[in-house]
Amino acid sequence: MAVEQPQVQPTPGAVEQTRIHNIGYRNYDGPRLGRAYARRSLYSQSLRGSYGFGRSVKSKVLPMLLFVVMCVPALIMVAVAVATNAKDLPVDYTRYAIIMQAVIGLYVASQGPQSVSRDLRFKTVPLYFSRPIETADYVRAKYAALASALFALTAAPLIVLYVGALLAKLDFADQTKGFGQGLVSVALLSILFAGIGLVISAITPRRGFGIAAVIAALTITYGAVSTVQAIAFDQSSTGAVPWLGLFSPITLIDGVQTAFLGAASAFPGGEGPSSAQGVVYLVVVLGLIAGCYGLLMRRYRKVGL
Repeated sequence: MAVEQPQVQPTPGAVEQTRIHNIGYRNYDGPRLGRAYARRSLYSQSLRGSYGFGRSVKSKVLPMLLFVVMCVPALIMVAVAVATNAKDLPVDYTRYAIIMQAVIGLYVASQGPQSVSRDLRFKTVPLYFSRPIETADYVRAKYAALASALFALTAAPLIVLYVGALLAKLDFADQTKGFGQGLVSVALLSILFAGIGLVISAITPRRGFGIAAVIAALTITYGAVSTVQAIAFDQSSTGAVPWLGLFSPITLIDGVQTAFLGAASAFPGGEGPSSAQGVVYLVVVLGLIAGCYGLLMRRYRKVGL
């Protein structure tokens, strides 16, 4: 049977005593590395995570598999060129990413949500902004990490092609020029695709929705635009073909490299945009990149409140 204990009433005028217990925590006396170090750490961690490093074996399978799929066709082309003593590579450096656009889109769809969705789902974003990192640091680190991962994915097969071309004793000047043009093209593609993937992924904390939306934005739009371009070309509306390319990210990159890098166009009939139209393409690409960055800043300012 429980016995009710009488409550002791404090004596009027008595001073309440407060005790501080030492529970063993020590103060940090080391250097304060500040925002720059935090930004670099977040960039490094996000870049490693884009290929599954520092995560489970299961997380490494898809990005590594896609990386291999990107490089295998280049290896086969190099082997054929060396074995047949070809005078040139089967595919131009600037065309390779266009051909492999489905693999690139799948990579962005898988790693874009992985980069930001977990922070949104588990509501850890405000912890980043507590100190010393700020909204701009978080957005720049995430953007730069995914763009760098994409550049590694798209530039690796170009390196394979270039090394193979030199081993096949193809013209050094032509191959170096084409390789440089290809690097410029995939660098622009990486920045654009990273921005689009992160903006879509930051809208929802659900990774599955983010993956489906990124695939739709990158891959399905390319199929739709290519189909409409083919119809316009068959109907002898060749003037509309370059303008239709403005409505898909991959055709935007195709148009820019055709107008300014001397690349062969993948548009129906090989009719890429003119130099004047290429200026419009470049403005749209740069506008999309700036818009993606602005939308990410706006989104994370709200999340961090």
